[in-house]
Amino acid sequence: MTKSPTIGKRKPLHPQAELRGESLPEFMTIHEIIKKAHQRLHQDSWDYLMGGTETETTLRRNRFALNSIGFTPRICRDVSEIDLTTTFLNRKLRLPLLLAPIGQLNRFATDGGATAARAAEEFGIAHMVSSQAKPGLEAVAAAADNLRIYQLYVRGDQQWIDDVVKRAIDHDYSALCLTVDSAHYSRRERDISKGNAGMFNSGSGRNHQSRLSWDQVKHYKDHFDLPLIIKGIATQEDAQMAIDHGVEGIYVSNHGGRQLDHGRGCIDVLPEIVQVAKGKAMIIVDSGFCRGSDIVKAKALGADMIGLGKLQGLAFAAGDESACVRMLEILEHEMITCFGLIGCTSFDDLDSSYLTHNTPSVTAPHVTSAFPPLNLDDDAGY
Repeated sequence: MTKSPTIGKRKPLHPQAELRGESLPEFMTIHEIIKKAHQRLHQDSWDYLMGGTETETTLRRNRFALNSIGFTPRICRDVSEIDLTTTFLNRKLRLPLLLAPIGQLNRFATDGGATAARAAEEFGIAHMVSSQAKPGLEAVAAAADNLRIYQLYVRGDQQWIDDVVKRAIDHDYSALCLTVDSAHYSRRERDISKGNAGMFNSGSGRNHQSRLSWDQVKHYKDHFDLPLIIKGIATQEDAQMAIDHGVEGIYVSNHGGRQLDHGRGCIDVLPEIVQVAKGKAMIIVDSGFCRGSDIVKAKALGADMIGLGKLQGLAFAAGDESACVRMLEILEHEMITCFGLIGCTSFDDLDSSYLTHNTPSVTAPHVTSAFPPLNLDDDAGY
């Protein structure tokens, strides 16, 4: 089974390297990366990254929804050559993945957003940097020649927003993303109970985020040509509103279960969004995606790109840039294996006919339930 063409700087490790006597990397599975991150992270940082809001129901539903989808494989097809490359925002990528925005990324990656940019370039995927992440818009742009998108939390008036957009354009960002599911900062009780809520909910001008409306979206489209992505869409109605306003990208997300409690799993929402948006806007999805098979499911349901949040932070905590690239290599191996076993050779072959719903989930969903060898229970991190 061949690997996808190399895009980026690192030559792929053969999926059967251990059988061929090749020199092996430190991490051979993703659960090893998570275990190392758990060992290295302070409790506060682990809870910030892995926790959800209030009852953490939305967080668990993300995993439950993914686990509840099964495959319907086809056999006796030539799957000796598999191509997982994709094109997004006019740039060819090795996998349909982006490193999702993490506001406190510097708690996990040595140079924050700059480290993530370098990892994205090294492997050959996209990176969406948070406006709350250090070292800032300009420094992240200077760190790597990657496909970069700037995610903006509104912290000022219209002139402030316009100035940020102009800076992003001047530094060759491929798109701007407005996050719209954070009008109020949620009650993340893992942080609150340890007195850390203020630490993570810091920064001036948060009241401007609660005033964000479709008026700002219209203003943006009237004045700027840089593609606009709206992150945090969870209904068909809002997807249609975004399309009506000329938005180029719809980002289906529940913030990894960190904002509204008792939300739906994102992959359950995805098909409804695809129904109104496919062919009219780019579709991105995140929240709970952490295995190669998860990514295959999202692509089969119509997503163009899949964002990695928690998994990205864990990889950086385990070993900075190199561990993040290694995590992406493992995901690539998992996707190749999944493709070969369901009978597909590229994303052109893949559609929802390869999926079926198998509720209930076979495992109780929690933050590490996708990695059984960890043996971490539901309360891991408390």
